[in-house]
Amino acid sequence: MIARACLALVGAIMVSVDAAAAEDSQWRSLFNGRDLSGWTIKIANHPLNENYADTFRVEDGVIKVSYDRYGKFEGRFGHLYTNQPYSRYVLRLEYKFTDEAIADAPSWAKLNSGVMIHSQSPLSMELGQAFPVSMEMQFLAVGATAGGQTANAVTPGTHLEIGGKLVTDHIIDSSAKLSPLDEWVTAEIEVHGYEQVIHRINGVEVLRYEHPQLDPTDEAAQRLIATGAPVELAFGHIALQAEGQPIWFRNIQIRPLAR
Repeated sequence: MIARACLALVGAIMVSVDAAAAEDSQWRSLFNGRDLSGWTIKIANHPLNENYADTFRVEDGVIKVSYDRYGKFEGRFGHLYTNQPYSRYVLRLEYKFTDEAIADAPSWAKLNSGVMIHSQSPLSMELGQAFPVSMEMQFLAVGATAGGQTANAVTPGTHLEIGGKLVTDHIIDSSAKLSPLDEWVTAEIEVHGYEQVIHRINGVEVLRYEHPQLDPTDEAAQRLIATGAPVELAFGHIALQAEGQPIWFRNIQIRPLAR
């Protein structure tokens, strides 16, 4: 009996190891560590792919959002978009806030950034549009004025549901604590199309919501609806945010999910 139990335990361990190895093999990098190949830049009031003042740069295998070559910010909210849209996946990345926000950025932008999912295409953005219609996993650090948690959900031009109820708040708080400046944080967002989205920080679930959807009262969302976009958000681009606060991103990986 003991021998059988030992064999069963060994078998279970081997299955678990094989499953973990199979999962690891499914991860692929969205960032090659050398340049911004596979990504599209859109900065408000600048044409597509104009990387004003080298806002997005790659150094030492890290994507750095930087403002040291700016004179003034002047509302130049920017995003770095994946060239292709995604629907069902797990996105994992590390972020770190560095330095101070540029002086004339809004006060709420201090120690504030994020990653957008289900985003409209940068090709559909108006020249002066500050934020894409999307769902945001918001990143904040100790000292931020925009909230007391990281990994909140923010809804530019969108709504979501929690527990079957429509939530129209612009910011939905997570349960994650803030991390200090200059500390790497692992963020993970699990996306099941229109059905469900889960936020995790350092491997711990901190927020879960359902049914991301366009806000029919939002002007930018109205333009998308007028062109035939579905109200239910089941897919879209992934975008890294630049809103006046220096931040670094690395180890940006995606793993597809089956239905």
